[in-house]
Amino acid sequence: MRDIVHNFGAVQALPPQVLAATATGDALDLRGFESAAFIVNTGAIVGSGDFTAKIQESDTTTSGDFADVAAAQLQGAFPASLAASSVAKVGYAGFKRYVRLVVTKNSGTSIAASAALIKGNAAQRPVT
Repeated sequence: MRDIVHNFGAVQALPPQVLAATATGDALDLRGFESAAFIVNTGAIVGSGDFTAKIQESDTTTSGDFADVAAAQLQGAFPASLAASSVAKVGYAGFKRYVRLVVTKNSGTSIAASAALIKGNAAQRPVT
């Protein structure tokens, strides 16, 4: 078997929680990695919740500097509305140092969700 664990990094992008409002994840540093993908994991949706996810990028960690990633810099796309008890993944092919995930509440009551950022093509291996 090939070793996958020491060839990528993983960080929490959005801690597991019940979201009743829009949630913006922390700025995540891609330094030392050449590829990245967000994995969004959902649970129950209450009150016909309609939530969407998007990736933002920046050269700094300043919140106001983040902008939505252009579709041309994404590999795949999040669904138009996150579904209950599902997993969605989208790759980032941009060139900014920092990325973050935003889950937007469009309507309804709440959604249980979490997300991770998988960082690949590490400049130095093994990744711990």
